[in-house]
Amino acid sequence: MDYLYLLYKKEAQICTITLNRPQVLNALSPDSLKELRKAVLAAGEDQEVGVVILTGAGKAFAAGADLQSLGTKKLENGRVGALIDEAANGAIEAIQSIPKAVIAAVNGHCYTGALEIVLACDIIIASEEAKFGDTHVKWGLRPSWGMSQRLPRAVGYYNAKELSFTAAIIDAIEAKRIGLVSKTVSAEKLLDGANKIAHQILSNSLEAVAAYKRLYNQTVLETMEKGLQYERLSEFPISDTQSRIDGFKKKK
Repeated sequence: MDYLYLLYKKEAQICTITLNRPQVLNALSPDSLKELRKAVLAAGEDQEVGVVILTGAGKAFAAGADLQSLGTKKLENGRVGALIDEAANGAIEAIQSIPKAVIAAVNGHCYTGALEIVLACDIIIASEEAKFGDTHVKWGLRPSWGMSQRLPRAVGYYNAKELSFTAAIIDAIEAKRIGLVSKTVSAEKLLDGANKIAHQILSNSLEAVAAYKRLYNQTVLETMEKGLQYERLSEFPISDTQSRIDGFKKKK
């Protein structure tokens, strides 16, 4: 299958999916998210693939949602709209549903929507040059791809609130300290590090790994399901979304 917005590579039972829009820091558009879903599901169904690595081309894993792709549609109450929401949640559900470990290899900027994608992965390894942030509030947005449920489970309730309320950008060392990533490596060794973990997984029973993934996810999802539904369906009066997005677009 040919892809426009990502690279898909298979080697030694490892499928590496690379977000490939470096000219826009791999910003996530509806079309690129739909492709990501297709690629992840294809790897999940491929009997020659045992582990999936997800990374980004260039200086970013992804800079977040592609606000430019939203066009001229007016944004209300902090929502980015059903078109990109549905595509993003489809990609996230694919990452969580396939019976194979998905390793996020974060190589640079990883903000907001991109962080929501990463939080759905099974293992997160980061380059020492990686930067993480939840910038929803900076743009007058509210989360709708799972941030409110997955971030506090990853880093703790108070760390999550500080990251989300301040829109602060943290480096890989701080991300490791608070438990957002499992390991940091030098930039030039990022994919080697991810592949090393992948080979360690491949040396074990992949059926047992699939069972563990389902069990771990079920443990979380039993309590997360209602929270995710509440995040997606709730409405909040946020009046400055459009002015903040307009300000962002003028900087381009």
